[in-house]
Amino acid sequence: MKPYLQMTKDQLQQQKQILQETYQQLQDQGLKLDMSRGKPGKDQLDLCLPMLEVLNTTSNYQSESGIDVRNYGNLDGIVEIKRIFCEIMGCREKQLIIYGNSSLNIMYDTVARSMIHGVLGSTPWCKYQTPVKFLCPVPGYDRHFAITEQFGIEMINVPMKEDGPDMDMVEELVAKDEAIKGIWCVPLYANPEGTIYSDAVVRRFAALKPAAKDFRIYWDNAYAIHHLYEDKQGKILNILEECEKAGNPDLVYEFCSTSKISFPGAGVAALIASEKNIQSILQYMTIQTIGHDKLNELRHARFFQNANGVYEHMKKHADLIRPKFETVLNTLDKELSELEIATWSKPLGGYFISFHAMEGCAKRIVEYAKKAGVVMTPAGASYPYGLDPKDENIRIAPTLPTKEELELATKVFVTCVKLATVEKLLEK
Repeated sequence: MKPYLQMTKDQLQQQKQILQETYQQLQDQGLKLDMSRGKPGKDQLDLCLPMLEVLNTTSNYQSESGIDVRNYGNLDGIVEIKRIFCEIMGCREKQLIIYGNSSLNIMYDTVARSMIHGVLGSTPWCKYQTPVKFLCPVPGYDRHFAITEQFGIEMINVPMKEDGPDMDMVEELVAKDEAIKGIWCVPLYANPEGTIYSDAVVRRFAALKPAAKDFRIYWDNAYAIHHLYEDKQGKILNILEECEKAGNPDLVYEFCSTSKISFPGAGVAALIASEKNIQSILQYMTIQTIGHDKLNELRHARFFQNANGVYEHMKKHADLIRPKFETVLNTLDKELSELEIATWSKPLGGYFISFHAMEGCAKRIVEYAKKAGVVMTPAGASYPYGLDPKDENIRIAPTLPTKEELELATKVFVTCVKLATVEKLLEK
């Protein structure tokens, strides 16, 4: 089929009629499918079921350090789980705090702490007369933007390039504006584009010279080992090491978790930062909590044993979700490539495919999909305040549905893309 832009008005009208009939047939099926969030599928969750049997009534509940994990204490986490995180993330134990299941919770707390108490003795952000600001690479992670929006922090869009954020813009803005206190980053398989930050980009982050002494890079390394292909793994430089080399050891907060490794609702998360940052944060945590779930920490440590155990486990995840990604990508290629009406990412890891429709079509596509029984992430969610200036980006999350459900959901999606695009062209 010829590209839509080369069709006459009559040809587009014919296509619209065909697509409306197909769409109605899909609507009549009464589908209830979900591609809205990056949730692991049931088959992935089943991989970790043996973890629930690791601790039982005959277990030894003592950590290597001699503490009973059923009791209070050990605020920063037990040594067994810290060792695994340190090996995977490339940090020292004194640079690490183990939390509960959610790295998002850590990010929220880190922003809240800065608002209330400041950063290493700086002025609390809430005491400024005007709102503080954050840089937001776009398209980006909607929950990052939701955190800063809730605290009234002004968000500034920074375009994403093929190898990371526009660093010329980042360097210029942070150097001249003391109100800019942070930047959100997903450096490996970025949500939703799948971007892998280049070595040059990571080094430029580490060498930033911000006007604000309390500026921090919020380095959400959520997909550090979430590779889809064994022979094409994305790699990034260690941001803490690069910051130390650049003389900026305190510049970064790094976040990670087992949310898509073990159980998302019952995993283990961590904050990695300089020892100076860590000691400051622990002072506030002693008031905030008696300690996180050390039984769960021990359960994870004994199940995985070591970092290699985690790597081998992630190969099983990859084997389950790779066919799902390929199902979506193959359908997009087959149904849309010749029409020249959209582009999409082909990630090597992570949890999302970023879809760019014709300008002005994203909201209409998502609405059509919803009416046909396929729930997508809201159009615009990958931009601060939910405002996609071109109304073109849609995040596709292939992991939750079964392969059979995914084939059907993707068929619905491409039909909606075609229909919305034809309508847009006819309007013009």
